[in-house]
Amino acid sequence: MALDSAKKAEIVAKFARKSGDTGSPEVQIALLSARISDLTEHLKIYKKDFSSRLGLLKLVGQRKRLLSYLKRKDYSAYTKLISELNLRDK
Repeated sequence: MALDSAKKAEIVAKFARKSGDTGSPEVQIALLSARISDLTEHLKIYKKDFSSRLGLLKLVGQRKRLLSYLKRKDYSAYTKLISELNLRDK
């Protein structure tokens, strides 16, 4: 369920703080969100794929930790990111 390189590069370019930035929390959260949406669509078709479901839960947890970190460190970037990705705030 990996993202193809063109889609990944597009996401990195959109959310990067500067050119060549792939490690900022915004980029990581955006990439995780794309993988989560792809896995969610996969699991709608293959309901008994429990190993992919476990991987999805791990990705959701990782995204949740990154979101809480970003919320603590830079609240304005956090609010901008969740509005762009259509994520809910707790």
